Amino acid sequence: MRPEEITEVLNRPISQELLARDVTRLAYVATDGTPRNVPIAFIWNGSEIVMCTSTNAPKLPALRANPMVALTIDTEMHPPKILLIRGRAELDVVDGIPDEYLQANGTYRMTPEQRVEWEAEVRSLYDSMVRIVVTPTWAKLIDFETTLPSAVEELVRQREERRRA
Repeated sequence: MRPEEITEVLNRPISQELLARDVTRLAYVATDGTPRNVPIAFIWNGSEIVMCTSTNAPKLPALRANPMVALTIDTEMHPPKILLIRGRAELDVVDGIPDEYLQANGTYRMTPEQRVEWEAEVRSLYDSMVRIVVTPTWAKLIDFETTLPSAVEELVRQREERRRA
């Protein structure tokens, strides 16, 4: 997929709404060769998906061995809105707590007091974290109004051809 095509998909209003959500599902291949799919908080910085994790997370050796990932960000209502992204995970170990981690978890409903407690707990737990940064190399938006999964698009096309015949 060409960069301008990716940008066009990601700049659509529905994509922007999805990129403002709290959680994505990160899919990758584990070191034993089996697939994994884990929910993880993220932020979109305008060009990259940034997720943060502990330095001892089991996903890190797998991402170092095979950095190719797929992300799904979706809604829970009908019709679902689904943003699919593929890319390569770049890992960046940082001292302390990355700003992105605090931002990604900043949308959860907490009172100001709860937020202070949560942040203090986080800072006491992590000496360092790993930023997982994914620059999209492929993107598809499925909204079931203007875009469909490719297999369904094919069935619609085949039905229209049968009707014309």
